[in-house]
Amino acid sequence: MKLTLGFSPCPNDTFIFDALVNNKIDTEGLEFDIVLEDVQTLNQWAIEDKLDITKLSYGVLPLVLDKYIVLNSGSALGRGVGPLLIKNERSTIKNIEDNLIAVPGKNTTAHLLFSLAFPTATNKIFLRYDEIENFVKDNKGLGVIIHENRFTYADKGLEKIIDLGDYWENETSNPIPLGGIVISRNIDISIQKKVDVLIRKSIEYAFSNYPTLTDFIRRHSQEMSEDVMRKHIDLYVNNYSISLGEDGKKAIEKLLSVYQQTNQIKGKYINIFLN
Repeated sequence: MKLTLGFSPCPNDTFIFDALVNNKIDTEGLEFDIVLEDVQTLNQWAIEDKLDITKLSYGVLPLVLDKYIVLNSGSALGRGVGPLLIKNERSTIKNIEDNLIAVPGKNTTAHLLFSLAFPTATNKIFLRYDEIENFVKDNKGLGVIIHENRFTYADKGLEKIIDLGDYWENETSNPIPLGGIVISRNIDISIQKKVDVLIRKSIEYAFSNYPTLTDFIRRHSQEMSEDVMRKHIDLYVNNYSISLGEDGKKAIEKLLSVYQQTNQIKGKYINIFLN
């Protein structure tokens, strides 16, 4: 059986899926047709129900729960891993709300966390995550950065205003739910569970060989240094990636609750996670 699988070219995702998609573990009869895209594209494709299995931002999860269910393995959650709001070091900021803010996608966790911290800041532009540093560097406004940009912004004359992840943690006491892996509800439950187990095995295989960086990780790393690649993996791949556990599920449920409050939606989400 062949399934379509989408994830980003970032080192944390290629680290997680390397063993699975390159036959380093027994895939038990399953084959994967992989697509590597930025998270904003994957979020949009999830809304369009384009792939069988996909990485997505937890910020878009409320819009796709009718189509997808969250797997226990493959997520990016943690503490101290949130997006950062940055400015050009030459600029003086009095009020965040007075500035144009570049955000990495409308339906991203970063946007939801920014909206939680600055609910009245509505002057936004949505860009690919890797375009935001230059947007801020060119003094066009402020920016919310994610992924490897957390490790590179200071070298480009940019400064942190606030860690939006710290804000979330202080407000909710939960780890930050950044992104996860979902699978189509149309796929048989036995296959859903098999995929979940295989992703876990793929992560465990990757950790058993770490800190070695495979050719698959290097090839898609967008010319990052090895140090940045490992920082990326260390920050975003952890025990929550192996299994969400009750703490991870609670954090995701809290994010869904914040989404409902922000968008004035009533009701309760049910059957969110694969059992």
